[in-house]
Amino acid sequence: MKETLNRIKNNKVLKLIGNILYTLLFIIVIFMLIVVILQRVSNNSISIGGYRLFTVATGSMEPKYKVGDILISKEIDENDIKIGDDVVYRGETGSFKGKVITHQVIDKKQDENGDYKFITKGIANIEQDPEIDASQIYGKIIYKVKTLSFIGQLIKNIYIFYFIIFIPIAIIIFRQIRIILKKDDKEDEDGDDKKNDE
Repeated sequence: MKETLNRIKNNKVLKLIGNILYTLLFIIVIFMLIVVILQRVSNNSISIGGYRLFTVATGSMEPKYKVGDILISKEIDENDIKIGDDVVYRGETGSFKGKVITHQVIDKKQDENGDYKFITKGIANIEQDPEIDASQIYGKIIYKVKTLSFIGQLIKNIYIFYFIIFIPIAIIIFRQIRIILKKDDKEDEDGDDKKNDE
């Protein structure tokens, strides 16, 4: 039994698979933490290469987007925004003030100065939103990240949140501690061997 365990432990293919899984786990955890921190700290005002990540907070766009869905928006020229596009914008009036809203463009007008004004509305809403201008628009929704949306839905449950976030972090920390302890043991053994040689 011990021999079998040692063989499994020393199997190069299994070690490689373990290292790949560990690296993927590490990248996913770090990516999720960065996304959460960026969204919380910047209120989605930071874009990376014109792209932003948003989490749907209300059911105003159901059934297209559900609460907890993760959406990616891309900055787009106001001339290219069309009726029917889903856009993310910063609300500046009334109950929308200071909020980040994802709604569908239902009308587009050009004023006498050549600037565009947009009317948006949530698919599930009866009333349209207050008129917005192009400077309020963060971008057009280009993609719903199904994997992250699924994880987002899961982590709404506090127990699953701890399981998904804290357990992988604990595994990573535990693995790093083991590596450090192994190095220390090896250094001690090498030191003892040198003393014995003398």
